[in-house]
Order: sequence, then structure tokens, then C-alpha cells
Amino acid sequence: MMWGYGMDMAWMWLWGAITVVGIPLLVFVMVRLFSDRGYGAAKRQGPEAGAGPRSGARQILDERFARGELTADEYQERLRVLGEGH
Repeated sequence: MMWGYGMDMAWMWLWGAITVVGIPLLVFVMVRLFSDRGYGAAKRQGPEAGAGPRSGARQILDERFARGELTADEYQERLRVLGEGH
């Protein structure tokens, strides 16, 4: 009797390789899924996610409009100046 040191030992190498590659791969995928820039980020950004990333100036402009610091006309004019108007 070999007490587990026979042919079954070859499977331990395969299990070790899967562990060494699989755990870091799993961590990488989980970080990408739950980070803001990950695969699911487009779903969290709302309906404009398909239009691509917004510039920093556009984000500030959107925030000012949301706070009521700009009227709709001022907002549209500044979007046009930024080259992002419709």
C-alpha cells in the first residue's frame, strides 16, 4: 500500500496550479466588478453611460445646474461652449 503517495500525487500539482492562478484571478475579477471603473460601472452611471466618460468641466457644470446655480439657458450655452451641447 502506498498511503496516498502513488498516482494521486500528480493531482496535487494540478490542484496547486489551479490555486496559484485561480485565487489571484478571482480577486482581480472581484475588484474590477466592485470598483467605480470596473465592468459594472456603466450600469451605475445612469442613462448617459453609453455616451462615454464626462469631462471634469462637464461634471462641474452638471453639479452647478443641479444645485440651481445656473438657469437652463446658461447651462445649454456653457455646454455649447464646451463642445458637448446637443
